[in-house]
Amino acid sequence: MLRLVDALPEPEVAAPRVVGVDEYATRKGRHYGTVLVDIETRRPVDLLPNREASSLAAWLADRPGVEVVCRDRAPFFAEGAAVGAPQAVQVADRWHLWHNLSEAAERAVSQHRHCLRALVPETPEPDPASVQEETPSDSPWPTGHRFADRTRARHAAVHALLEAGHSLRSVQRQLGMAWHTVKRFADASKPEDLFTGQWQDRPSVLDDYKSHLDDRWNEGFANAWKLWEEIVPLGYKGSYQRVRAYLHKKRTSPRPVSARPPSPRTVSGWILRRPETLSEPEQLQLKTIRTQCPELDALTRHVRSFATMLTDRHGERLPEWLDAVRQDDLPSLHTLAAGIDRDLNAVIAGLTLPWSSGAVEGHVNRIIMWNLICQDHWQCQRLLARSWWEGG
Repeated sequence: MLRLVDALPEPEVAAPRVVGVDEYATRKGRHYGTVLVDIETRRPVDLLPNREASSLAAWLADRPGVEVVCRDRAPFFAEGAAVGAPQAVQVADRWHLWHNLSEAAERAVSQHRHCLRALVPETPEPDPASVQEETPSDSPWPTGHRFADRTRARHAAVHALLEAGHSLRSVQRQLGMAWHTVKRFADASKPEDLFTGQWQDRPSVLDDYKSHLDDRWNEGFANAWKLWEEIVPLGYKGSYQRVRAYLHKKRTSPRPVSARPPSPRTVSGWILRRPETLSEPEQLQLKTIRTQCPELDALTRHVRSFATMLTDRHGERLPEWLDAVRQDDLPSLHTLAAGIDRDLNAVIAGLTLPWSSGAVEGHVNRIIMWNLICQDHWQCQRLLARSWWEGG
């Protein structure tokens, strides 16, 4: 099939006026090529064996009739278009611009995640009186604890035999206990007197560091090994197993059910969507966040201003938008603004002209499908593409 395709005469393809360019991977992370598409006819024009700026520049130099180059914001495509077609207008793709803004908005919300706690209602403090009533005052061990139940049962058995007139030696023989153990049970008026030694809340080498562990736990960090490494420089001399046991107790203990604030991705989704598409609860929650956090309020204004500029094609407003972004404390948007400054003319053209790289993305997907069928080198894909755009 490839020989038949290669034997076909070269197709008569008119020189394109508006060209779309994008990369595709023959082996992701290692081998890349470039696809060129006539945006007006939405048909592929050529495939280049790499994504180097020199290859694109040479291709454009052979076609002086190119007036517009639609591309993403990759620097090698910008350089190749500037060298090979200096007369052409470069147009940055709008989808990539919005995608970059979306990523910057989510990073900004993550940096101010503490503001999202305003959406969680405060949990009322438990009544100290009720807690005191629920906790037995005369026993450090509740009913159901294995040691406590065994001690109470033995204490009752020893005292029952003693009250029946048996001697300590007789109790020892009947219960199979050591004499000193029987004597200790007999001397205790109630079983709680026997809860001594290791069963008491004795001081631990971990006590001075539990506040640090509790704070880190409340922050959502629960890696026992990392926490042990944190408290060793603070003076902790105990073992890692003790830290792990303390965290295991916190992990397995019942916790009160409490509401959680929305994730940064959820909140950034509210900011990026059209206001009229938000439900009433989402609008109220976003309003609360904007009231509590001036930075997120500014972020929402900038995102919506950029969305209006993009959909209504008002690219001339971009310099004003960049100046407004730099006046607020939003580092992630500052990074985005710096990147736009380096490609300002192409971005303004992308926000003004009707051209975009949407047709190129579709052809990239088709090339990826060809890669699944034919793993030979790029010439095979070029022949297949040639057959396809000839109508074969």
